[in-house]
Parts: sequence; C-alpha cells; structure tokens
Amino acid sequence: MLHPFQSTSASKSGGAVVPTALLVIALLVILPFGGLVREALRGSPGLWEHLASTVLPTAFLDTAILLAGVGVITTLIGTSAAWLVSAYQFPGRNVLQWALLLPLAVPTYIIAYAYLDILHPVGPVQEAVRWLLGYESPRHFRLPDIRSMPGCILLLGFVLYPYVYIPTRAMFLTQSGNLVDAARTLGVSRRAIFWRVALPLARPAIAVGVSLALMETLNDVGAAEFLGVRTLTVTIYTTWITRTDLPGAAQIALALLTIVVLLVMLERWARQKQSFVTDARRNRPMPLQQTSTLHGLALLLAGTIPVVIGFAAPALYLVKEAWQRYQFAGISPRLFDEAIATLGIAAAATGATILLGLAAAYAIRFNKGRPVSGLFRILMLGYAAPGTVIAIAVLIVLAGADRAIDAALRQWLGVSVGLVFLGSGAAVVYALTVRFLAISVGSIEAGFARIPGSFDQAARTLGHTPSDTFRKIHIPLSKTMISAAAILVFVDCVKELPATLLLRPLNVETFATHLYGEAARGTYEEGSIVALAIVAIGIIPVILLSRVGAKH
Repeated sequence: MLHPFQSTSASKSGGAVVPTALLVIALLVILPFGGLVREALRGSPGLWEHLASTVLPTAFLDTAILLAGVGVITTLIGTSAAWLVSAYQFPGRNVLQWALLLPLAVPTYIIAYAYLDILHPVGPVQEAVRWLLGYESPRHFRLPDIRSMPGCILLLGFVLYPYVYIPTRAMFLTQSGNLVDAARTLGVSRRAIFWRVALPLARPAIAVGVSLALMETLNDVGAAEFLGVRTLTVTIYTTWITRTDLPGAAQIALALLTIVVLLVMLERWARQKQSFVTDARRNRPMPLQQTSTLHGLALLLAGTIPVVIGFAAPALYLVKEAWQRYQFAGISPRLFDEAIATLGIAAAATGATILLGLAAAYAIRFNKGRPVSGLFRILMLGYAAPGTVIAIAVLIVLAGADRAIDAALRQWLGVSVGLVFLGSGAAVVYALTVRFLAISVGSIEAGFARIPGSFDQAARTLGHTPSDTFRKIHIPLSKTMISAAAILVFVDCVKELPATLLLRPLNVETFATHLYGEAARGTYEEGSIVALAIVAIGIIPVILLSRVGAKH
C-alpha cells in the first residue's frame, strides 16, 4: 500500500521518494520569495541605480557596523556568562544560570522603547547623575545620546546575548572533565584551560549562537528606527510605507536576503572542519572550581550585570510606568480589543504552523534522501529571513491574489469582495506561519525521531493504518515536543513586529503595533501596559528553557 505522504513516482536510479505533503508545504514557504523576485525585476530600469547611489550605501554601512558590533558584544557576554556558571561554584550560581535567560523575554523594540525614556536627558538616570555631580540642568551636563549607533549596538547586544549563552553553556556542560585533567597534567594553568581547551571546543556552539543573534538583529525594525540607525530592514519599511515604492522595497529586501544567505553559509563554513569527540563510556562532567566568598560575590555581581541591563531595569521601568498609567486613567477599553486581535492572530498562526509542522515532520520520518533534505532546508528559510522581507514577499503575492479574485467575481457575478487576504488578517497569519514554521518542524521532527521505528512496524503488523499510527502512537508520544513548539511559536507571534506592522488589516492594532505607534510619537507612558504584557508573555519560553537546564 502506498503511504499517503508519498508520491507515486520515484527516480529510475532508486532514489528517495519525494513526499507530496512536504513538497506542498515547501511550495507554500517559497512562493512569497518567488513573488519578491518577480516584483523586484519589475522595477523601473533606473530604480536600482538610484537606490545604489543614494539609499543603499548608508543602509549597507549601518547594517554592517551594527552586525559587527552586536556580534562582538553577544560573543563576549554570552561566552563569558556561560563559562562563569559552568566552571565556578559561587553563591547564587543556581539562580544566575536561569536568570541569564531573562533578556529573551524582552523584544528588541521594547528594550529601545524603555531605555529611550530611562536615559532621556530629563529621565531618572541623567537627573541622578547631574544631582551627584552638582549640575542643575541638562544644558550644563548630559550623557551621550542613546539614539546612536553605539547605543543601538549595546542595547541589542544585552538583549540578544542569550542566543550565544544557551548553546555555549550546553557545550561547556558536556565537555569532559578528563580533558581538563589531561590539560592540567600537561602544565596548563586553571585560567588557561578556558583559552586552550574549553573555548576551542565551544567554537561551533558560539558560531551557531552568534548567527542566531545576527539574524534577530537583521529582523529588528523597531529598535533600530527608534535609535536612529538606518539599517536595510528600516530602509525596506520606509521605502514601502513612506515612499509607497513596492518594487524598490522588493529590491532592497532581496539585498537583505542575500546577506542572510551569506551569514548562514559563513556559519556553516566556520564549523565544517570542526569535529570533537569524547569517549562517552568514561566521560564525566567538568568539575566546578570552588571560590572564596569575596571572589564568589564578585563573580555573582559580574554575572548579574547583563541581567540587570537586559531585563531587570527595563522590566522595573515598565512596571512603574504601567502602574502609574493604571492609577491615572485605568485600563483603556481599546486594550481589550488589541488583546483579542493579538491573541487571535497568534492563535491562528500557531494552529496553522503546528498542523503544517506535523505533516512535514511525519513526511520526513518516512522519507529520507536528498530530495527530502532539500525540501527540509526550504522549510527553514522562513526563520532565517527577516520578518520585513517575508512581509513584503507575502504582500506582493496576496495583493495579486486579491486583485485576481476581485476581478473574477466582478466579471462572473458582478460583485466586489475587496481585499480577501489582506483585509481579513489572513496575510498576517500566512507571514507568521512562513516565519516560524522552522520552529514547529524542527521540534516535532525531533520528537518523532525519538520514537523507535519498531513501534511503526508493530502497529502495521496489528493492522493499523499509517493515519491510525500517527494518531494513536506518534502524537501521544510526542505531545511534549508538540506543546513546547506551540508555546514557542505562539509567543514569537505575539512579539513579532515587522510582519504584523506591514500586513495587519486597517484599523486593527496588536500589542506590538500599538507600542510601536506610541514610541514613534514619543508618548512612552501610553504604551507601558502593553509593553509589560508582551514581556510577561515572553517569559513563558524562558521558564521552559530554565526547566530544561535545571538538572545541570
């Protein structure tokens, strides 16, 4: 009997059978990017030359500087923090190792939103500094403006370092204590162990973490715009929204997508010749170095600084501002409408993403070989591409579909239905599904991979169909991974700004777009409640990650 997830044809050489479901899902992912290329090619002949001479030099330079700076900051903080909690025993270590995950709960645009007010010339920090130094007015003394490239690099670095911290810490925890003992026997000092043993072994994990942090930097539109940095992502947004130049935005989006592909290739090239193996039969964890009380407190203080800057300070600011706003005006009725819109869009996108992820992961389980490997990489494309690029691509494809449907119904039935996809919110759901499908497929496929193949064979022997096996065996045994994937996708959908900002229907506001509007107008206190709500929702995956690492 032919498996329902398999096509009816195979190569004459006996190659792998291409799963039909996986092929259809891959087409859904790649379709918007095809529309993006088509729209970019439709631009006027002199458009690219104009962009190349006026817009792109500044955008490319700012993007390159921002990526380099964020890469350095996240590497330094993430690697240092990972080594701190993996190599030393000190008071508060167990709390610190999960507290260092907390900045993941704060989207980059919220960190910029909060610090623009905290570090404002008449804000609490600068007023306290002037009071300590004896100055009375910002005209006499003021700190450097946070609206700058250095300010953007520092803030993004302190929010995104967990992407480096998580895999690097996992690598340090799995390193064998035997290697440390051998190095000490050969005369390597305890301090030099990090540079000569631990760090070289952790380079693949660091490369993965930095690449993820740089992807998130490229995806950012709110923080960079608020802080006055004109990246390619911000340029795409302004080209489309301010200048209503869709072909130009498409061409810049393709340039940004090229950078993303180059980053992925660079990360893989950096890791291709790095392979380290330890003997699992005699492997033991790397021993923790005991510290004195004073040294331990110094290490705790050093590890707390990223948590304070990346999470505690902006979170406390949002709590204070939200409470003051609530006491002054209560909760605005429109926040309930925004909550419904936010949760509704996130729930719809999560449902679609999990269903497609289940189909794709199940197809991958029963089909191996190059065709499936290539299709699997296409499914990962959405997560690598910035949300702004995906939004422009989806806009191009669905706008054309809306026009075609409306024209056909006008001709056949004499009625106009307007914007079916763009006006109903389906475009946002589609964009979010493409963006976060990789999380769903990766998590669910990992869950399926842990189920022995003998279970499937036993089910078939007992007369169960593949659909019965999927429903009665695979889903129950993988429900933990499916639930985790659903939570991660849902939270990411709530926090996503670029795609929602570009594709939401008219007169529909979500928490993210509301906050963006308030920050753009400079009315920071008005958006404090929704910002706090986004941060509270963002803590959910941090709790999951902390529970995963609790046994360490």
